Amino acid sequence: MKRSTHHMPNTPSTDDWRARAACRSEDPELFFPKGEVGWKTNVDKAKKVCRRCPVHRECLQLALDNGLDDGVFGGLSDKERRVLIRRRTNNAA
Repeated sequence: MKRSTHHMPNTPSTDDWRARAACRSEDPELFFPKGEVGWKTNVDKAKKVCRRCPVHRECLQLALDNGLDDGVFGGLSDKERRVLIRRRTNNAA
């Protein structure tokens, strides 16, 4: 099995919000779906984990603040985050 090269920036300490993330016990590959076939199904599975996560807002903010443009973070896919960023930019203009 191929190991993922994807990871959240920095290693969380025990007092870090990332230590409480629901995805900590999941395969990281789940959050970085590849290819067109089954992409939506895999994204939906990742989002299901995010929906039960107590720190999904912090995760989403981390992705937005750091320009993470691949994978599911905070319950949003990379495509959904790009739409959110465009909307925020347009509203600020």
